[in-house]
Amino acid sequence: MRTDRLIRNALSHALLAALALASTDVLAAKISRLTPPSELFASNNANGPVISRFLQGQRFDLQATVQPDAGLTITDFYFSVDGSTTNPPTIDANYKLSYPLGNRIGRVDESASDASCIDATSGKTTGKSGCKLVAGLPGNTVVVSQRAYASYQAGVHRLKVVATQSDGSRISAEGNFEIVAPADGYAKAKNIIVFLGDGMGATHRTAARIMAKGYAQGKAKAPLAMDTFPYTSMVMTSSLNSIVTDSAPGMQNYVTGNKAENNQEGVFPDDTLDAFDNPRVEYLSEYLHNLQGKSLGVVTTADVFDATPASMAIHTSARGNGTGIVDQFLDDRAQTGLAVLMGGGRKWFLPNASNSVSPQPVNGSQRRKANDYVLSDDIVNGWGVARGKLDPERDLIADFQGAGYAYAPDNAGLNEAFKHGTPNKLLGLFAYSNMNVSYDKIAARRGDSTVVDAFGFPDQPLLEEMTDKALQVLAKNSNGFVAMIEGASIDKQAHLMDTDRWIHDVIEFDRAIAVAKKFAQNNPDTLVIVTADHECSGAAILGAATASAADLAATPNSGTRYVGTYEAAKFPKYVIAADGYPQSTLVDNKMLIGYGANADRYETWLPNLFPTKDTQQPFPPAQSPSDPSSRNKDVGYFVAGQVPGDQAVHTATDIPLSAYGASAAQFHGVIDNTDVFFKLASAAMGQ
Repeated sequence: MRTDRLIRNALSHALLAALALASTDVLAAKISRLTPPSELFASNNANGPVISRFLQGQRFDLQATVQPDAGLTITDFYFSVDGSTTNPPTIDANYKLSYPLGNRIGRVDESASDASCIDATSGKTTGKSGCKLVAGLPGNTVVVSQRAYASYQAGVHRLKVVATQSDGSRISAEGNFEIVAPADGYAKAKNIIVFLGDGMGATHRTAARIMAKGYAQGKAKAPLAMDTFPYTSMVMTSSLNSIVTDSAPGMQNYVTGNKAENNQEGVFPDDTLDAFDNPRVEYLSEYLHNLQGKSLGVVTTADVFDATPASMAIHTSARGNGTGIVDQFLDDRAQTGLAVLMGGGRKWFLPNASNSVSPQPVNGSQRRKANDYVLSDDIVNGWGVARGKLDPERDLIADFQGAGYAYAPDNAGLNEAFKHGTPNKLLGLFAYSNMNVSYDKIAARRGDSTVVDAFGFPDQPLLEEMTDKALQVLAKNSNGFVAMIEGASIDKQAHLMDTDRWIHDVIEFDRAIAVAKKFAQNNPDTLVIVTADHECSGAAILGAATASAADLAATPNSGTRYVGTYEAAKFPKYVIAADGYPQSTLVDNKMLIGYGANADRYETWLPNLFPTKDTQQPFPPAQSPSDPSSRNKDVGYFVAGQVPGDQAVHTATDIPLSAYGASAAQFHGVIDNTDVFFKLASAAMGQ
C-alpha cells in the first residue's frame, strides 16, 4: 500500500545529480518563509529545538515564499535535502511549470493582494491578477511548493530552497527537519482510541469525580474510569504561534506530530489567501490507512465540522470553513479510511441551492460557496485527493448514503441501523450544529423535554451510546482502526462558565471511556488514551457552599457569603440516579467552582435552567440567555472578568493524559503534545 512512499524515497535519494548549490545570494531579494518551520530558518539557530518532525515515510509539503528583486521575476526553483535535489521542476518562458515526477510540485505566480481582491458578497477572492497572496508582500512575490515529500532516512536533515531570478542570480535559504523512526520494544496496538475531553484540565476531572463518586473522610469512594488507567503524562499544549492554543492545533498536534498555528488543521501556515491550499502534513489516520489499511472513526458531541473532529482528517487553515470541511470528510475517505462520523452538524450536509443564509433556509442548511473549496492540480496530483467543488446545493447526506454509509438522524435511528446487524460504515447527525449537553439530554429522558425540544432534536444519543455503536462498526475491520471520541461541551460550557453543565459533560465523557475500556479488555491489542487539547477557563474548585440547597435557591445573589473554604467545605453529597447521572446538581454543601480566565458574569451558584445561547445553531432557542454577562443579571451577583469579551478563555496550563492497554507504558513524564503522535505510531507499528 506504500509503494508511492518507496518511490518517493528512492527518488529523493536517487541519482539525480545535485545542482550546484553554491551561488551568489542576492541581498535585496529574500526567502521570507520556508516550510516546514524551523529555528534554523527563523533565527539561524542550528542548536535550537527541531520544530518539525515526521515519521519515516510520512508525507509533508515543502514550500517557500520568494521575494525577488524589484523588476525581476523567478524563473526556476528547486528544493534540496542534505544536498540532494528533490524532484526539481522547470519553468518555461511563459511561466508554465513542468512536473517531471507526478505533478507533485506547484507554484503560485500571482502577486500580492490588496482590498480589491475580496468580493464583498461572497467573501472569496475575485480571481483577478494579484489576488492570491496576503497583503504586504512585494508585487512580484511568488510561493513555490513541492507536494507530498517523504523520507525514510531517520535523523535531522538540512532543507534548502534555491530560486533563480530572471537576471540569472539566485536566492536561497536553509532550514531543517527531523525524520523519526518508531520506537522499539512495545506491544503492537491494532486499535487506537483517543478520548479528547475538550478543555478538560485537572480541575474538570476532579470536579467530576467529586460529583459522580463522592468522598468519605478524604478518600474518593470510587475512581472515574479514566482514573483507573495505569500510565500518566503531563502534556504541554502550546501551538506554533502562541503559548495558548485553540482547539484546532490543540488536537491536530497529537495526530500529525507537528505544531500548527491557531485555527489551522493538518497544515502549516503560508502566504496565500486560499484556506485549503496550505502546505499539508499527513495525519495519523492517513498514514496508518495507507500503511496498514486501518479505518478511521470520528465521534463528537460537537458539530462534526468543529476544530477537534476536523483535526483528525481535514486540511485547512480556516477551522470555520464548514462546507469544505464536511465535504472533505467524504471525498477523501480513500485517504483516511473514514468508516464512522457521528455528532451534530446537519446544517452543513443539507442542500442550500440559494447559497444564502439570509433568510435562513427552512431546512437549516448553512452550506455556502464562500467556505467550500476547489483544489489546484499540484495538491490533487501530489496527494491523490479529490479536487472539490463549490456546491452549496449538494445533498451530502445522500452522497454519504450512496457511498455505503448507514445514516442515523436520531437515537432511535442509531439503534435501528443495528437492528439487522452491524453496518460497515456509519453517519450520525443528531443536531443542526452542536449536540445538546448531557445535562439537558438527561433532563429530557427523565421527562423534562423543554430544553431539548426547544432545539428541535429531542432524541439525541449520549456519548457512551455513540461510542458503543462506533466501536462495533470499527471492529469489523480486521486491520484495526484509529478512533477519536470527543467530549466537546466540557470546553463549550467552561467557556460559558456554566459549571453544572460542564461537570455533567465530564461525567458523560467518563462513561464513554468506561465503554472503551471494556472494549480494550476484550481486545487486548487496543490502546486507549484520555487527554485534552488544552485547559479552558482556569477552573478551580474553591470549596463548597455552607448553605443548604434551599438556602442557595432562596438567595441567588448571596455573593461569597456561602463560599466555604478549607474545612468549611466538608464533602458535598450528590446522589447518583439509576441512569448513572446525578439526580440533581443542586445539593446541600454544593461544590463551588471559580474561574481564573473568566469574563464578566453574574453568579448565583445555582444550575441555569436553560443553556446559554449557542450562536452556531441556525434556530437557537428563545429561552436561552445571550451570554454570561447577561445571564442571571437581575438575580445574581456581579463577578468582574479578567479577559475581554463574553466568555472565559483557554489557558496554557499543562493537562493530564492517561493511558491504558497495548503500549500504554510509553506515556509517562512531561511531554509535548506532538510527542503523542510518535508514541501512537510506535504502538501501531509495535511488535
